[in-house]
Amino acid sequence: MSVYLKDIPLEQAKTTFSDTLREVGLWDVLGTEMILLDENSVGRVLTEPVWAKISSPHYHASAMDGFAVHSTETIGAQPSTPIILKIDSSARYLDTGDPLPDGFDAVIPIENTEALDSKNNQAQDIRKPASIRVRASVAPWSHVRPLGEDFIATQLVLPAGHILRPFDLGAIAASGHATVRVSRKPKVAILPTGSELVPIGSELKIGDILEYNSLVLAAQVNAMGAEAKRFSITRDNFEEICLRTIEAAKDFDLILLNAGSSAGAEDFSSRAIEQLGQLLVHGVAVRPGHPVILGTIHCGQNGEIGTDRVVPIVGVPGYPVSAALTVEIFVEPIIARWLGRPALELPIVRANITRKIVSPPGDDDYVRVVMGRVDDKLLAAPLSRGAGVISSLVKADGLVIVPRGEQGVESGQPVTVNMYRSMSEVEKTIFCIGSHDMTLDLLSQSLAKHKRRFVSSNVGSQGGLLAIARHDAHLAGSHLLDSETGEFNVAYIQQYLPGIPIRLIAFVRRDQGLMVKKGNPLKIKQLGDIMRKDVKFINRQRGSGTRVLLDYHLKQDGLATESIRGYDEEEYTHLGIAAAISSGRADTGLGIPAAAIALDLDFIPLFTERYDLVVPHQYINSVLLEPFFDVINGVEFKNSVSALPGYDVVEMGKVIADIN
Repeated sequence: MSVYLKDIPLEQAKTTFSDTLREVGLWDVLGTEMILLDENSVGRVLTEPVWAKISSPHYHASAMDGFAVHSTETIGAQPSTPIILKIDSSARYLDTGDPLPDGFDAVIPIENTEALDSKNNQAQDIRKPASIRVRASVAPWSHVRPLGEDFIATQLVLPAGHILRPFDLGAIAASGHATVRVSRKPKVAILPTGSELVPIGSELKIGDILEYNSLVLAAQVNAMGAEAKRFSITRDNFEEICLRTIEAAKDFDLILLNAGSSAGAEDFSSRAIEQLGQLLVHGVAVRPGHPVILGTIHCGQNGEIGTDRVVPIVGVPGYPVSAALTVEIFVEPIIARWLGRPALELPIVRANITRKIVSPPGDDDYVRVVMGRVDDKLLAAPLSRGAGVISSLVKADGLVIVPRGEQGVESGQPVTVNMYRSMSEVEKTIFCIGSHDMTLDLLSQSLAKHKRRFVSSNVGSQGGLLAIARHDAHLAGSHLLDSETGEFNVAYIQQYLPGIPIRLIAFVRRDQGLMVKKGNPLKIKQLGDIMRKDVKFINRQRGSGTRVLLDYHLKQDGLATESIRGYDEEEYTHLGIAAAISSGRADTGLGIPAAAIALDLDFIPLFTERYDLVVPHQYINSVLLEPFFDVINGVEFKNSVSALPGYDVVEMGKVIADIN
C-alpha cells in the first residue's frame, strides 16, 4: 500500500528513500566494467584498488645527461686538485633515463665535467672523450633515479572509490596497467511533462514555457558521473505519462519525472508512480522544492508491471530552482552510492548575512547568496528567493541552509555557507549594495575583463547607505532627492553616514518617467494620470530613490498617495516594474527608459535625476577598486552607457563632494 507523507522533514524523506533502496539492493555499486586506460578514463570511479604490477622505474636510471661513475673514485676531488677518470673503466656517458651500468653508483652532470682526449687535451666531442676531469666529489646515488623511486611492485597506487584525474592515468600506466576496473555509469532517464512546455528555440506564445529543465538536470547528472538521456516532452495526460515511464524503466537505473507547472501536473506524477510501483514520499518540508515525490517503479525488462525489477523514480518539481536543488539533495547521494564514491560535500565558510531572512519555521530553507569581503568581514547577500528564478543559481556563490524550526536569520548574523565558488574568486569581488540601475550590468561585464567580480544587490538607495554604515559594501548606488534643497544624495549621506568619510562620485544622469504598455492604451500622459480610477500603478519599494523621487513630485503637485491604486504594491528593480506592466499586473509605474525598451513598453519621460556612487574613503586607493575607477573614467565604458536610451555620461567619474 502506498504511503503518503505530506511535507515530511527532509532527513526523514532521505532516510525513507535510502532505506527502501537498501532493501532492494540498490544502495551500492550497480556494476563494474573493465575499460581501456585512455584519456576518456578521467572522471571514472575505481571499484578495486590499483596495485603496482611493476616497479617504476624498473631499473636504476640516470636522472641527468652525464657520466656514470664509482662515487669512491671521486673522493678528494677539488677545484685545485681535480681527479681524472678514464672512460669505460671509471666513467661512462649516459643520457637522461639510460640504465645505470652495473657497478656504478652515481652520475656526474655533463656540465660538471671536463672532457679530455687521449693526450689530456680538451676533447672535440664532450660525449665521447677518452677521459673526464672532475673537480668535486659526488655522494653515492647522486643524480640517479633508483629502482622503485616512484612505485615498487605490489605497492598500492590508488584505492577503490578514487575518482580518476588526468595525472592518475600516468601513475596507473607507469605501474604496469593498460586497463582499469571502474563502476558502471548509472543511466538516468529525464522525462519532462507538461502541456504548456515547448522545446528550446520555439517561437513563444502567451502561456508557453520553454522546456529547459531537462537540459539543466541532464547536465547535473552527467557532471555527477552518471549518463543522462533527455526524453521528449510528454503532455499532461495520465496514460501517456504512464507509458513513457514504463518505457524508461526498461533500460534506465533512475527516472527523473519532471512535472510541469500546470494545475494537476504534480498529481499526474504521483498517480503514475502509485499505479506503476510504490509512492514513498509526496511532499518534503524543504524550500524551494516542496512538491518532491519519491518512489519506485516495479517492472521487467519487457515493461511488464509488478515484476522483480525495481527502478527508483524522483518526481522533480517544475520550477527551475526547485528542480536543480532537488537533484542536488536527493539524486547526487544515490549516484554517489551507485558509483562507489563519497557523496559531494561542498566546502563551507562562515560569513555574515547582509539582510534579514524570513524562513518558514517547518521547512529547511535553502537560500542562495552572493559573497564578498569588505574590510575583514566575509559577507553573504541573499539573492531572489523565487523557485522559478534560475538566474539566482547562476549568480549564487553558495547556499545558506536555514534549518527547520528556525524562522530566519537576522541581518549581520553569522551563517554557514556551502560554497559553489572558490574563495579566490570571492576575494576579487567588489560588493555594491543600493539602488538598481541597468548600467551596473555593463559595469560588471567591463570589470570582468580586469579580473574583478562586480556584485550588486538591489535594496534601494537608503538600503545602500545603511549597508555602507554597517561596513557591508565597498560602494552604493544612490539617487536620493532632498525635498528641501532639490539636491541629490548629500543630505542623506550626512544623515545616515555621520563620521564615515565618503566620496560622492557622479555616475550618470538619467531620465525617469512612466512606463506603459505598447501603444499606451490608457492614454497616460503625465504624473497626475496615475490618480485615475482606471489606472493600476506599481511602485518601487520604500527607501528606493525612485520612490523618494515619486513622493517628492507628488507632494510638489499636491497629489495624495492614498488615491493611487497600487501605491503600496512594490517591486525592487526597474525591470521588475517593467515586467509587472508587461504581464498585466499593472498599467504603469515609474522607471527608466532602458527598462521599458527591454520589455517592449512605451516610455513617457517626466524627470531627469542624478544617479551617484557613494564610496567610503578607505576604498578609494584600494587595489581591489583600482580597476573600477579605471573603467568608469574610461572612454569605452562611457560609450557603452551612452548607447543606452535616457543616459547622460558627461560627468561620469567626477568627484561631486568629499563628505565628513
